Amino acid sequence: MVLIVLFISTVCFSQKLGQVVFSKGTALSSIGFVADQQVIIRVSDDGSLLEWGMEMESYRYNYQPGKLLPFMGRVDYYGQESDSSFRGKVKSIGTCFITYYPLSETAERAGKIKSLGMLQFDYFSQYDNAAFRGKLKSAGNYLLTYFASYDNEAIRGKIKSIDSCPITYFTSFEDKVIAGKVKSICSVNFEWYTSRDRRELQGSLKSGRYQQVISSIQYILL
Repeated sequence: MVLIVLFISTVCFSQKLGQVVFSKGTALSSIGFVADQQVIIRVSDDGSLLEWGMEMESYRYNYQPGKLLPFMGRVDYYGQESDSSFRGKVKSIGTCFITYYPLSETAERAGKIKSLGMLQFDYFSQYDNAAFRGKLKSAGNYLLTYFASYDNEAIRGKIKSIDSCPITYFTSFEDKVIAGKVKSICSVNFEWYTSRDRRELQGSLKSGRYQQVISSIQYILL
């Protein structure tokens, strides 16, 4: 009974979406999943494995939000006998196994992550809007949407929602310094210094925090 409980706990834990990172508060740079041993595995919105490691604690000297410490556990890779679309790619990080779509799949899927631990990944197909075609559509029960090619030029192709949490941005109709920057995540609003402020402040965050937990997910605006 104890083993069954431990197994269920591990499976549930390995399915956790833990981080969403925006570069300069504008473009989505990575989506981080928390695997066993507290390893954070980051992927891009087009299904590529970017990096992995342990989260740096905020009390550390020279702490940098979003920076990962090296993972000292075992990392395995697919060998020469593997499908050419994922030959040489990471096969497992600690106890978290990673699979990829084979070359025989559609161009929107081939070579991209198919599963991360217990999470199954899927992508928007060739029949979807060009602005998000081939981008990550779902990871397990987590659903993602994006702004389409007919939306404002400053926001098209950007992440629009993660599950029930909407994400909005300042458009090109607003101050040019903040166009494309995150305006709100769920019910949390962000305000940035504009071209009307001192030059050294322009584009930096005026209200809100660069790093905070919203709806159980850590959002980082680097």
